[in-house]
Amino acid sequence: MAGHIFKIDNHVLHYYRYGNGAKYMLAFHGFGLTGECFKPICEVLKKEYTIISFDLFYHGKSHWGTPDRKLTKKYWNKLLATFLKELDIDNFSILAFSLGGKFALATLEQFPKRVNEMMMLAPDGIQTQIWYNLATYPVAFQTYFKSMIVKPNRFFNILDLIKKMGLLDKGISKFAASQMNSIKKRRRVYYSWVVFKDLTFDLKKIAQLINENNIGFTMYLGAYDKIITKEGMKKLTSKLKTQETKVLDCGHNNLIDHTAAFLDQNR
Repeated sequence: MAGHIFKIDNHVLHYYRYGNGAKYMLAFHGFGLTGECFKPICEVLKKEYTIISFDLFYHGKSHWGTPDRKLTKKYWNKLLATFLKELDIDNFSILAFSLGGKFALATLEQFPKRVNEMMMLAPDGIQTQIWYNLATYPVAFQTYFKSMIVKPNRFFNILDLIKKMGLLDKGISKFAASQMNSIKKRRRVYYSWVVFKDLTFDLKKIAQLINENNIGFTMYLGAYDKIITKEGMKKLTSKLKTQETKVLDCGHNNLIDHTAAFLDQNR
């Protein structure tokens, strides 16, 4: 996958270009990953699509130049409109996994008439997850949470308390702990939550845009995924006139590989 750089204002958006198909697809990865994570799916789709797979800000080689300033939907519109014009991309499809779901939904909101199809792999942005939304708490809590970057015991003590209260699945707590076990990861967690804070969505509006523009919509979920569940996704899928939900024999972390295998056999 060839890497490329797009610069706007003082921000850097790094992306990979894969395949040579006549149709374009924009891809948004999950937390802690990079645009390269979609390579198994790209291998399957490379003849049909030219895939632009981004490194999200605070991931890979992308850089958000104003860490104390939120990424607003208005600015995402400006950024992506400039990017699409530079690459001469008109209509496109969307591929998203986990955290990338927020960017997929933000893209849909800004460019609904240009989206052909959405392939959503256990997407965030539909089913509220507390560890993705701590930044919505009062400023005092944000300050305390920021201190966890250099004082991780504060986070792990809270995590242990929640586990003891029976409010958190063991698999989820293990996942959360794995994302906080180094200062680099803790910094990425904090700034991702704060900068992406405004990427929230009215699901009735999202469903309306998909329905009115006849956008193809397929949801891929893992049968053993404790983070993003089929029941939680019904908050959106139940509002769609036409959609497909595929539940694959896997968990959250290996959903991309299983989706690639499914597409290879069925698309």
